[in-house]
Amino acid sequence: MNQAQRHDFFAALQAHTPSPTTELNFSNPFELLIAVILSAQATDIGVNKATDKLYPIANTPEAIFALGVEGLKQYIKTIGLFNSKAANVIKTCRLLIDNHNSEVPEDREALEALPGVGRKTANVVLNTVFNHPVIAVDTHLFRLSNRTGLAKGKTVRAVEDKLMKVVPKEFMQDAHHWLILHGRYVCVARKPLCQQCVVTHLCDEFRRQQKKVQKD
Repeated sequence: MNQAQRHDFFAALQAHTPSPTTELNFSNPFELLIAVILSAQATDIGVNKATDKLYPIANTPEAIFALGVEGLKQYIKTIGLFNSKAANVIKTCRLLIDNHNSEVPEDREALEALPGVGRKTANVVLNTVFNHPVIAVDTHLFRLSNRTGLAKGKTVRAVEDKLMKVVPKEFMQDAHHWLILHGRYVCVARKPLCQQCVVTHLCDEFRRQQKKVQKD
């Protein structure tokens, strides 16, 4: 995919979804941070069901820390890996209280030092609440980038680095959300919904399939 095609690619996604955002429910940076930690190997729908019960009771580092690991588990036990996630969230709350005045830091290194926070989680927080032009590569985005030819790479980090180089600057701020939403609902893993896709004319895989059909 060349520069002009990448511009058309994001222009089409923008026209389809002018104001994309995360599907996780949150009202402040801390709520988003905890939701993203909980979302690892879980669906946003599942996380929202848990946090919709948790946040009215506890939505600050102090309040969640006061629940303790066992208390927190009662709210998130429907989410996969809830035992380890509960432990990480409590440790994260302690560090936020002790080291960051109970505020979510606007710094990658500080974010990644929090238990349960890796590069992808840090990127989601930096982009969504602090408006940093970064891209969090999840399984959907990794698949879509390779399948379409937008940014090919054998590893998540390779795809992220490529995207940071090739995504047009005017689309960089929202690129993360457009790509995840498109990968989640249209460019799905097993049977991509190509007939509903607004960028099929730019997709490497779709064009390969079309050529194959023509030959057959």
